[in-house]
Amino acid sequence: LHFPKMSFCEMDKAANKMFGKVGISDEKNVMKKYPHQLSGGMRQRVMISMSLACEPDILIADEPTTALDVTVQAQILDLIKNLQVKSGMSVILITHDLGVIAENCDDVAVMYAGRIAEKAKVATLFKRPCHPYTKGLLTSIVSLAQESKTILPTIKGNVPSLLNMPKACRFADRCPWVEDICREIVPMERKIGRNHTAACHLACEIKKGKNDFI
Repeated sequence: LHFPKMSFCEMDKAANKMFGKVGISDEKNVMKKYPHQLSGGMRQRVMISMSLACEPDILIADEPTTALDVTVQAQILDLIKNLQVKSGMSVILITHDLGVIAENCDDVAVMYAGRIAEKAKVATLFKRPCHPYTKGLLTSIVSLAQESKTILPTIKGNVPSLLNMPKACRFADRCPWVEDICREIVPMERKIGRNHTAACHLACEIKKGKNDFI
């Protein structure tokens, strides 16, 4: 769609059409409302329709389910999936929710303090994480099988300040397997397996047997 070349009437029709594509049934009424008059899920649908109006090849969805209840989260993610299939676009999903990643992504890149720590196919990453930070994230997931009042594993320490980043590995101060090399040399991405890389000096050793984060 090329809005600058459209008349006001044509733009109105195009916007209503996009609303229909994202599952908004009462398009004309929604067009007249302010954001605060719409529910969280409806606002997300409006944002998605705006993002898709120019028919992008890639949609970047940054925390698209934030502050939404579980039911609406599922609806928004299903909507993005369906639109992806219909339009053939790619989707980059940015989220802290590992459950969302497991259910919706093909490939995943785990980032820590502005750097990619590990990249892999989703199934590979969840089955065999090789970066200490990734292992810490997965260990911290709550399981329904856990007994009540169980103390959950956590990653000790804090994320480094942007004003005072470690000169080498940015996860070194929180890593249970840290060695001298981690504080001296920036770890480069190394191949761990097919389509699987990790920026860690000890990634291969961790893959071989160090399975417990704590």
